[in-house]
Amino acid sequence: MDIESALKIARERDLDLVEISPQADPPVCKIMDYRKFKFEQGKKARKAKKQQATITLKEIRMRPSIDTHDYEFKKLNARKFIDHGNKVKVTMRFRGREFTHKELGADVLSRLALELADIAKIESQPKMEGRQMVMILMAS
Repeated sequence: MDIESALKIARERDLDLVEISPQADPPVCKIMDYRKFKFEQGKKARKAKKQQATITLKEIRMRPSIDTHDYEFKKLNARKFIDHGNKVKVTMRFRGREFTHKELGADVLSRLALELADIAKIESQPKMEGRQMVMILMAS
């Protein structure tokens, strides 16, 4: 159909002539209410954004010589974060002479991963980044 007759039909129906596929030969147009179309598109986009899951990275910092109560408290927080669908970055900081005993920090991190194994799995194994050892846990 030629453009003039399509525009005439659209005006008679009080609608808009919208170009759907300009690259096609001949270009494809549709008679519709453009405002309603844009509103529906925005509505779909808002709904998709609302249903989108956001995963954030929470951090827990420890030291190799952590006390049992402090360890349990941080483990409880890590469990809460994972239950809410977040990833947990566990950072083991070494200060002074603690740096020579990296195995103590690795033991604490492996113990934490073992105790949280029922709800979490290790996304990245413990690795050294300067004077700290980092491990990332995620929900399993």
